[in-house]
Amino acid sequence: MTKGRKTRAGDTAQPTTADVREGVEKLEAVRNDDLEQSLPAPPARRPRKTRARVPEPESPETEPPSSGPGADGQNPFRTLMRRNRAPEPATLVIFGVTGDLAKRKLLPAVFGLWQDGLLGSAFNIVGVGRQDMTDDQFKDFAIEALKSSKETDAIQPGSLEKFRDLLYYEFGDFGADEVYDLVGKELDRAQDAHGGRKNALFYLSTPPSLFEPISAGLGRLGLADESEGWRRIVIEKPFGRDLASARELNAAIHRVWDESQVYRIDHYLGKETVQNLMAIRFGNAIFEPLWNREYVDHVQITASEDLGLEGRAGYYEEAGVVRDMLQNHLMQLFTLTAMEAPAAFDADAIRDEKVKVLRAVKPIPPGRVPEVAVLGQYGPGTLYGERVPGYREEPGVKEGSTTPTYVAIKLEVDNWRWQGVPFFLRTGKRLPKKVTEIAVVFKRPPLGMFPGGLERNVLAFRIQPDEGVSLKFSSKSPGQEMVLREVVMDFRYDAFGAQLESPYSRLLLDAMLGDATLFPREDEVDRAWQLVSGLLQVADAPATGKNAPDYPNYPSGTWGPDAADALIGPDRRWRRL
Repeated sequence: MTKGRKTRAGDTAQPTTADVREGVEKLEAVRNDDLEQSLPAPPARRPRKTRARVPEPESPETEPPSSGPGADGQNPFRTLMRRNRAPEPATLVIFGVTGDLAKRKLLPAVFGLWQDGLLGSAFNIVGVGRQDMTDDQFKDFAIEALKSSKETDAIQPGSLEKFRDLLYYEFGDFGADEVYDLVGKELDRAQDAHGGRKNALFYLSTPPSLFEPISAGLGRLGLADESEGWRRIVIEKPFGRDLASARELNAAIHRVWDESQVYRIDHYLGKETVQNLMAIRFGNAIFEPLWNREYVDHVQITASEDLGLEGRAGYYEEAGVVRDMLQNHLMQLFTLTAMEAPAAFDADAIRDEKVKVLRAVKPIPPGRVPEVAVLGQYGPGTLYGERVPGYREEPGVKEGSTTPTYVAIKLEVDNWRWQGVPFFLRTGKRLPKKVTEIAVVFKRPPLGMFPGGLERNVLAFRIQPDEGVSLKFSSKSPGQEMVLREVVMDFRYDAFGAQLESPYSRLLLDAMLGDATLFPREDEVDRAWQLVSGLLQVADAPATGKNAPDYPNYPSGTWGPDAADALIGPDRRWRRL
């Protein structure tokens, strides 16, 4: 195979035909098109995505190339994606469209997909909310959201005006049938305008209390019926607040929808590095043979946040860190790290393996919680050189609140691959920096032949920020003596010459394509709630007398309670990220 010319990010050279051929051969070697976004693409003339929201003027002195791969400034791999990933004509119905999530994430993600040509012209967005707006007022709202969001792609000339024509709005009470009747008429109008079947994706960007009423309303008006086109429903987290409520919600959803129509979204699974975890592990002979108890000492999964509540005290006082982060985001990262190789790269096979991991985890009843978990709450401290308040000083927090803002937990997987290998998961607010990472920490070599001992090798997947993969190993330092030092081989996604796609873009497109690979299944959600039920009983217990936790137990700007260091053990240490 001819080797293509390499370029760096920002290089203005055009990719050659050999570049494109090499990229296509790599894509064909992957078992499913869903991994296309995880593979390196030949660099385009300029990065496709940028923070700027206004296109740069073209220089009148430079004539654009007239032909050849990438001659239009676009990545040739995007053209391949358009052919293989474009869904059928459909209507996206967003309930709660005037809320923060839709404004900051969903509308920019949909606009990016549409502007890339992945949604086609026969596509509509119907916003549904409880604010009395006209279509034109909603169009103004949406366009302003696109202009102000940091998630919006570089806007091409004329795109906003064309996208504006795709937007419609309906308002009403989510508990009454009238609003669902209006939504049904919008689907009829879309069919009359564009022809074809009445495909629809219903996105519930609402408080959890509205999930069941909206699902039931769609069912009463027959909008879940697929006789005239596919119908799917996307449900945001949190899916329940405990095991019992999650089961009740599942039962209510299934009174209307088949499981194949339900897409429980977790935006962490749309992140490029999370998907690349499977590609690197199962696609490389140098990693998978070492991915077991013979070579791995332990695994650390960290999701740290530097922010406090940011005005979300009402939600966080009810949720706490276990519901907000551990039961969903961290459990997803854990299952992808520990799962066996699926029989095929499809939704059922991958989700089957994830559920097997959760079933193999040693149960954690309330009596075991002090042995395997640490809860915490941040107090006043210093972050980035500034004094910040403690959790109990935040506006809207109850006096003497015992809501945990930090959790570290040890999971033990009782199966052949991982017996004796602990998985340490931790997440918290007001930690020193915002970072999410999966670190596979290997055992030390058995021979102590080098002075000073050896550090463990670490394979780390950085989920955010600076997405990439690094491998830490020991090497001789230059000089006369045999002195070993740690060095790092580092792969960063910005080497591809373009910013990464929004996780919501990937997940929305998958949902419209009917690809449920990156969406947790009912049994997976149920098992995750089972695993954290004992921890929730401890965290939610009445904080009175001797049972009251000693909060706050870590200052803002530190890596959590001292007890977390004891949890990981004397011969290990948490990674300082």
